[in-house]
Amino acid sequence: MIMAKPKFWDRKYNLISLMLLPISILLQILIFIKKFNTKEISHKIPIICIGNIYVGGTGKTPLSIKLAKELIKKKKKTAIVKKYYDSHVDEHRLIKKNSVDLLLDKKRNTAITVAVKRKYDVVILDDGFQDYSVKKNLNILCFNDKQLIGNGMLLPSGPLRENFNSIKNAQIILINGTKNIEFEKKIYSSSNKIKVFYSKYSPININKLKKKKLFAFAGIGNPENFFQLLKKNNLNIKKMLHFPDHYIFKREEIKKMIDECKKNNLELITTEKDYYRIKNFGFKINCLKVKLEILKKEKFLSQILDYL
Repeated sequence: MIMAKPKFWDRKYNLISLMLLPISILLQILIFIKKFNTKEISHKIPIICIGNIYVGGTGKTPLSIKLAKELIKKKKKTAIVKKYYDSHVDEHRLIKKNSVDLLLDKKRNTAITVAVKRKYDVVILDDGFQDYSVKKNLNILCFNDKQLIGNGMLLPSGPLRENFNSIKNAQIILINGTKNIEFEKKIYSSSNKIKVFYSKYSPININKLKKKKLFAFAGIGNPENFFQLLKKNNLNIKKMLHFPDHYIFKREEIKKMIDECKKNNLELITTEKDYYRIKNFGFKINCLKVKLEILKKEKFLSQILDYL
């Protein structure tokens, strides 16, 4: 679904959320019925699920790519499996650009079956924590320290796909950002067996952007995180424009932004994911390339390998 994130999702005790609460309750009842009636399918291959409970923008795909590369270094033939959506071509291209095998299908179990036939050692399921038809060996949940769980309410009253206590079904949680003791306490109140790790994004092409006046735009789950990363690195941002997650840009929209840049002596900059959605238009556009760094990486990998 392509949608802009409502601002009230991050505000506690707001009227709009309370008005939508009956719909949230109804949706959770329907999800419970679906879960109860879904048969879980096991596969003859270890499955690591990279998921979230906060809808969109938590860094599942970058972590999937990072983990796949680390497992490949350890001689594990690894594939990333994703459910196929037409609007997610940006993520498909980003994964392939990183030389990681990608298997796509409208049914995740079908793609996993292909992985088994091709004799992969492990599958990384990029998104699928809420797919109750797949038996997982390990669940890793992603959070961003700027959003965490928003107002803590369930869709559509808030940004949560399911109740926070569902994290008890995960073994590892990765928080992108700074250490948060209070949030860790909340995690451990649901399960004291979960291991919590932290990560950060480090720009790798920041120097060539330092002396430019920039017009930044993004169509990702939490575009404000991208804008804050630019500002944190002291880039000269003159204008910012955000679009819904997985937004399908039109050529005319990009051309309009380029024309505005020419008038005001600016240069366009976007995320790497957005860049792969618009690169075929043929325009020269800057993209911020980042690398995901996992703090205590070896301990993190050791935890994962224990499950394999």
